[in-house]
Amino acid sequence: MNPIQPIDGTALERIVAGALAEDAPWGDITSTTLIPADTTATAELAAREPGFFSGGPVLAEVFRQVDPTVQVDLKAEDGAAFDTGDVLAVLSGNARAILLGERVALNLLQRLSGIATQTAAFVRAAAGTPARVVDTRKTTPGLRALERYAVRCGGGHNHRYSLSDAVMAKDNHLAVLTAGSTRDLTEALRAAKAKLPHTVHFEVEVDRAEQIEPVLAAGVDTIMLDNFSLAELDAGVRQVAGRALVEASGNVRLETVAAIARTGVDIISSGALTHSVRSLDLGLDIRMAAAPAEREAVPAHGEAPSS
Repeated sequence: MNPIQPIDGTALERIVAGALAEDAPWGDITSTTLIPADTTATAELAAREPGFFSGGPVLAEVFRQVDPTVQVDLKAEDGAAFDTGDVLAVLSGNARAILLGERVALNLLQRLSGIATQTAAFVRAAAGTPARVVDTRKTTPGLRALERYAVRCGGGHNHRYSLSDAVMAKDNHLAVLTAGSTRDLTEALRAAKAKLPHTVHFEVEVDRAEQIEPVLAAGVDTIMLDNFSLAELDAGVRQVAGRALVEASGNVRLETVAAIARTGVDIISSGALTHSVRSLDLGLDIRMAAAPAEREAVPAHGEAPSS
């Protein structure tokens, strides 16, 4: 397995802090009422269905913020496949702390593992082709850094992180740029590209074949063929002929991605990796050590207890 680019530490700390503040703004009143302060426990993070794991650093950060004395022993690596019943991590330490962090940890890891599992399925479907499966900006507000990490755990790749990272001219941009087609598209794109540093990637979306040549003539880096049929994608790839990277977008689902990949596109972007993914079913099961009296042998019927 190739190394997975780690989560940005500042973003991870901020997301976890916000989630904990939301879930327990004044502490966990249930646990502080019911559980003695010095009670310790062990808990297993267990899989209740198969999938791909994502979120080891998230689990560690949750309990670092809740109580750094809680030990987090990861049993599965991020990006690894697991089966129903597998233990993915073991926590041990203060019982109140484990209960306080339980739901935040599960909410995040279930979603991230769902994204990793969905992405892995897309990547498997496109296997054997040069196509790279990538995400989009259709992420949960505030969770983009984690959801993008989960895509990487599933073997996928990331598109631009934000609007600040690259130029991507989509249909609405082009409508404004060309003022309702009164301005030459190639000329307008060339003038815009001339304003950019040479390090900034320039991508343009087209939604019909007649736009391909005017866009290519502007010297763009990537051309996105949006909502093209399979036949149109195949023809578009041959028309571009290596003059730019070709990205396929629109109508990309698990049942369509293999056929799209076979058209020869370089990149397949899909919002389905993140925007409507189902969280996996993971559970945190606490295992309490028996109290001393409970651990004593129970005498057989009619037998006197030992002194």
